[in-house]
Amino acid sequence: MFLVALSVLVVLIALVLFAIATSTLYLNTYAWWDPRTQERTFYGGLLQQERHSFSLIMPCRHEEEPVMRATLDALLGQSHREVEIIISVGHDDPETVDIARRLAAEHPGTVRVSVEGSAVKNKPLQLNAALAMCRNDIVGVFDAESIAAPDLLRNIDSCFVVRGADVVQGAVQLVNYKDTWYSLRNCLEYFTWFRSRLHAHAHKGFIPLGGNTVFIKRELLLEVGGWDTSCLAEDCDMGVRLSTLGHEIVVAYSADLVTREETPDSLRSLVKQRTRWSLGFMQVFAKGDWRSLPTRRRRALAWWTLMQQHFMAFAGIVIPIAVVAAVWGDFPMTVTLIAFLPLVPTLATVAFDVCMLHEFGRDHSFRVSLWDYARLVVSTPFYQLVLALAAVRALVKFYRGDFRWEKTAHSGAHLSYVHPVAGAGAA
Repeated sequence: MFLVALSVLVVLIALVLFAIATSTLYLNTYAWWDPRTQERTFYGGLLQQERHSFSLIMPCRHEEEPVMRATLDALLGQSHREVEIIISVGHDDPETVDIARRLAAEHPGTVRVSVEGSAVKNKPLQLNAALAMCRNDIVGVFDAESIAAPDLLRNIDSCFVVRGADVVQGAVQLVNYKDTWYSLRNCLEYFTWFRSRLHAHAHKGFIPLGGNTVFIKRELLLEVGGWDTSCLAEDCDMGVRLSTLGHEIVVAYSADLVTREETPDSLRSLVKQRTRWSLGFMQVFAKGDWRSLPTRRRRALAWWTLMQQHFMAFAGIVIPIAVVAAVWGDFPMTVTLIAFLPLVPTLATVAFDVCMLHEFGRDHSFRVSLWDYARLVVSTPFYQLVLALAAVRALVKFYRGDFRWEKTAHSGAHLSYVHPVAGAGAA
C-alpha cells in the first residue's frame, strides 16, 4: 500500500514538473514561432515628430558616484528633446543624497532631486515621491545602473503613437556575461525574458511589468495611485493592476535599444535579489487583483504566471525526493519513465538556450566562445538550484510575514561592456 501511494506521489510530482518545464519552453520560444510573431515584438517604426515629453525617475540607494554618473549621462544623452530627470533618494542615505545633488547642480533645470523621508525604505516609496515632482506626459523608470541607448526615448515616443499604447515596456539586458559562473545564465535569462516571454504575456493580455525601462502615462499613474508601497514586486503589481483595468500595454524590443545592466556581484546578492522577486510575486498573487481580469483564460494565465514562484519552491523541495525515489525505489517501469518525463522539455529548453546564446552574441556584438556554450550547459542545473533555493527562502519569509527590502548592490561591472552608438535605430 505504501508503494502504491509513493508511486502516485512520484507521478503527480513528475506531471507538475513536466507542466512547468513545458510552459517555460513555450514562453522562451514564443518570439521565434513565425515572422508575424517576430514582427509584433518590434517597436513599429520611428516617427519624425516628437509627440510626448518624458519624466525619467532614477531611484538610487547606497550607490557609487561612477555608477550614477554613467546612468545619468546616458539619460542626458537621449536624442529626444523633451526630457527631465528626477534622481530619487532616501533621507537616511546622506552619501547618495550628496552625490545626487552634485549631479543635479551640474544640470540645473533638467535634473532635480527627490528626497523621500519615510522611516521604512523601499523602491516604490522612492518612485512615488519622485512621481509627485514629475511634470511631463510619460513617466519612465531607470535603475541606478541602467545605461539607456541614445535613441530609446524617440522610439518609445513613436511606439506610444503608432501602437496606441498606455504603457510601453522596453527591454533590459544584463551584459557582463563573463564575470562569474552564473552571470552567463543570468544574462541569457534576461535575453529570453525580454526578447520572448514578456511578448507572449502581452499578446495574451496579462503582463507582469519589469521595474526598469518601463514607461507609463503620468495621468494613468496618478489615476491608479502610483506604485504599491507595500509590495516587493511593485513592477509586477503595476502590470497586474493595469492589465485588469484593460489598458493597452505594449512590449517592444530592438537589440539596438536595450538598456544595459550588470548581474548581481555575488552569489549571495543573486539569492537575495531572487528572494525579493519571488516574495513580491507571492504578494501580488495573494492580493488577488488578477481575479478581476475579464476572461477565464486571462485569469488562468495570471494564476499560472504568479504561481510560478510557488512552483519553483515546490520544485526545490521535491526534485531531490523524486530523483531518489525514481532511481532507488522499486517502482513499476511505467512510473519510473513518467518520473523522468520532465527531462524532455527541460533538455529541449537547454538546446534552445544554446541557439539563443548565439543570437545573444550576434545581437550585442559579443564574441561567444565554445567555452561559453559549454559552461552554459554545465551551469544549468546549478543555476536552477540557486533559483529554487531563493524561492524556498521567499516562501519561508512569506509565511513568516517578513517583507523587509533586500537591495541589490551595484559595482559598475557592466560599464566595461557598454559601448553605446549614437544614432542607433530600431527595427
